[in-house]
Amino acid sequence: MADKTLFSRLGKLFSSNVIVRNIGGKKLKVRDTSRLQSVGNKVTMGVDRFSKVRKTNSNLGYGTPSMQNFAFQKNELYADYETMDQDAIISSALDIYADESTMKNEFDQVLTISCQNENVQKILHNLFYDVCNIEFNLWPWLRNMCKYGDSFLKLDITEGYGVVNVVPLSSYEMTREEGLDVEDPYKVIFKQDGGTGNIEYQNFEIAHFRLLSDANFLPYGKSMVEPARKTWKQLTMMEDAMMIHRIMRAPEKRIFKIDVGNIPPNEVDAYMQAIIDKMKKVPYVDQNTGEYNLKFNMQNMMEDFYLPTRGGESGTGIESVAGLDFNAIDDIEYLRNKMMSALRVPKAFLGYDENVEGKATLAAEDIRFARTIERLQRIAVSELTKIAIVHLYSQGFKDADLVDFELSLTTPSTVYEQEKIAIWQEKIRLATDIQGSKLLSDEWIYENIFNLGDTAWERERENVVSDLKLKFRQQQIESEGNDPAKTLRSFGTPHDLASLGQGPGEETSDEPVGRPNQGMKYKSTRHPGGQDPIGDKDMHKTFDRDKTPLKHNFRGNSPLARENKHEKYKNVINSLKSSHKTSQVLKETLQAEKTEYNDTGSLLDEGNIIDGNI
Repeated sequence: MADKTLFSRLGKLFSSNVIVRNIGGKKLKVRDTSRLQSVGNKVTMGVDRFSKVRKTNSNLGYGTPSMQNFAFQKNELYADYETMDQDAIISSALDIYADESTMKNEFDQVLTISCQNENVQKILHNLFYDVCNIEFNLWPWLRNMCKYGDSFLKLDITEGYGVVNVVPLSSYEMTREEGLDVEDPYKVIFKQDGGTGNIEYQNFEIAHFRLLSDANFLPYGKSMVEPARKTWKQLTMMEDAMMIHRIMRAPEKRIFKIDVGNIPPNEVDAYMQAIIDKMKKVPYVDQNTGEYNLKFNMQNMMEDFYLPTRGGESGTGIESVAGLDFNAIDDIEYLRNKMMSALRVPKAFLGYDENVEGKATLAAEDIRFARTIERLQRIAVSELTKIAIVHLYSQGFKDADLVDFELSLTTPSTVYEQEKIAIWQEKIRLATDIQGSKLLSDEWIYENIFNLGDTAWERERENVVSDLKLKFRQQQIESEGNDPAKTLRSFGTPHDLASLGQGPGEETSDEPVGRPNQGMKYKSTRHPGGQDPIGDKDMHKTFDRDKTPLKHNFRGNSPLARENKHEKYKNVINSLKSSHKTSQVLKETLQAEKTEYNDTGSLLDEGNIIDGNI
């Protein structure tokens, strides 16, 4: 009977180190947990590229170790890395690697989790932030990876709960074996040789962070300080030589000229040695024990010169000789710059910014360094993805949910982000200019500027239309309080106002416009028979006769009635009064009509007429 336990199923899941799942249609999602696609393993890359240059032996010196004996020499390399970590520059560089790789984004998150399944996203957030405490623990994991090239984590797995704890393991004790099984060449086993004895772990139980930059170091990673190891040793020796020279050669020297007088030549050496011993050693008697001791005189160095003199240069004298100056600082600076170049850390980040001229140079260095940090982050994300897959599989997730998520760390360089944004802005500005000039079609713009295929740009056009619909819906909800998706109607648009006969600023009403619908009425214009369906009115007009044909109708109903002029004026005045338009002019007019005309005293007075006979 087949073994169906959780660990057997996990072993089968990671048997090939590559997990492939269908995420919809013919789309596949591939998770390369051991990064076989980038550098392979010992089976696929089992050739030493440097075998023709170096012989495989135990004393490789500064050279790159071969793949066959690297597993035995890695502890020696680790010892060098420990010593290098005590150097101020290299230690600062390792700290910078870890600091820049674990920066927080604008949402105060170290690791960003993107997933369409909200439940999976919450589970992964709980795994990394609550179980693994990635905000604090990711920094030492990445620093050890940069220092040794490898970092090992033991995963404590429980069925139904997934990863419940992670335990870092020493790189000195861990061994990775792969390609040893002929039937399963991708099988990976980890062995721990420590104080508790030899312990064997399956592939899914260990998260192995490794810097896969050189196939000669497989199945382990290559340290970030490995390229600087040779230069660091040279720089260390040069600095030691400088210190020794300054200690031993920098002090002033003295020349003692001793007058030997008439001492025979064969006795001069003995005489000089007696003087030297007397000057170099000071007699000392211990007060407690009474022992006699000749202590070394620090004021008289061994490099002083003693010269016997006689004859014309007789007389004892002491002369001083200046110390030697050390002029090898340029060599030390050369080796230091070479080591910094191997570390790929800008000098300004380490405090050596004397050659940085302006912000442009520092920004360019920042962008190049950001690419190095991105490479470290991709390696870290790959192993964090493996931990997430083990956790989800242990909780029962399968198929697309097992791999359909994305993890990302924050990009360290703000200048790098601004540069990418500037490129997109220039693309959008160029596309807008081409559309305005109508030189090229939208299809050409999508394909050549934004690098979108036929299906992609058509889908984007449909998405733009969907965005416009959503924007219109939001405007209706905000201005009219109407949701077109529910009422299937719009209000306040120019089309709606035109259909109602209203202007853009007029109020609208939900009530129907016009006369309400009425039923058909008898003797109406809408009746099929019209207003006179039986012809009653026409018959009355035809047969109607004058009842008094011999009687004459007089004005005023009487032949004796007269037309009264004053009555006519009175009727006019009454009509004006009834319209409420009274005025002073009207009163004066009426008053003038009531007053008789009198020409007395005017030019028309008859008394002013001159007789023609005069």
